[in-house]
Amino acid sequence: MLCLNFILLIVLLLGASLGDAFPSDALKKTCSLSKYQSPVPHELEAVQKMKQEFEDDLLLLSDRRCHTNLFHRKKTLVAAELSVPDRLMLVETELDFAVTMLELPAPTRFTGTRQRPLAFLTQARQDLRDCMATEAPSHQPSRKLRHQLQKLETARKTETTGCLEASAILHIFHILKDLQCAALRDQCT
Repeated sequence: MLCLNFILLIVLLLGASLGDAFPSDALKKTCSLSKYQSPVPHELEAVQKMKQEFEDDLLLLSDRRCHTNLFHRKKTLVAAELSVPDRLMLVETELDFAVTMLELPAPTRFTGTRQRPLAFLTQARQDLRDCMATEAPSHQPSRKLRHQLQKLETARKTETTGCLEASAILHIFHILKDLQCAALRDQCT
């Protein structure tokens, strides 16, 4: 019994000393967005199917009109021309918006179609958050990006939920293009 207690004490001491030898910063997640440089076809097909079904039902819904075109950008804001941290911040915000809209209650016929794109976009958002936390935790957005982020925030406060949902779904491939650009980092042109 004494031998067992001694072994447990040694294990605890070794564990504590090894923990000090490897600071917690060294164990942080790394930033890898390479899987978003070219998303797998079945993920893109699921997104396309969701978008198509939504477009087919769009004519039946009257609350989808927007006063703001959220994804219409002046030529001055092209994701490829932003710094890498700005790109990460832009697409993380866009993904957060899209995920929030896809999590809203939907007609039963549309709920199943949303599940796979929602899971894909949620994972991408988490991966981007991990990257922001490791690569640019205190990054301040550029003036160009601040304008776009403010536009999105204003729309969230002033537009109808139907408008916001329609904007997110109808422009989902725009968001995926921005995600691809963020994943390509300096190679995005």
